[in-house]
Amino acid sequence: MVDDNRIRQISRKTWYGWSFYINIVLFFIVAISVLFLILDSYAAGKIVVLGGGDALSQAWLYIARDIGFLSIALALIFFQFFRNLLIIIRRSL
Repeated sequence: MVDDNRIRQISRKTWYGWSFYINIVLFFIVAISVLFLILDSYAAGKIVVLGGGDALSQAWLYIARDIGFLSIALALIFFQFFRNLLIIIRRSL
């Protein structure tokens, strides 16, 4: 288990640095997920034209995987965005 006191002892500068790198990783995950979503959707479209059955089910699983990664990464990005926006609003009041 992580000690709460150790988390509270992290300076703001260190926390902002980690937050910056986490955001960069999240943006790369979004970019890669969008790329795979496009490629897998294109492949699923080709399978539909050829009339594949089991291969189409597998293609849908790949698309669902891509959407899952994309939705989780975007949720974390929006969570951090609105959290930081709330912090800015509280400081400016």
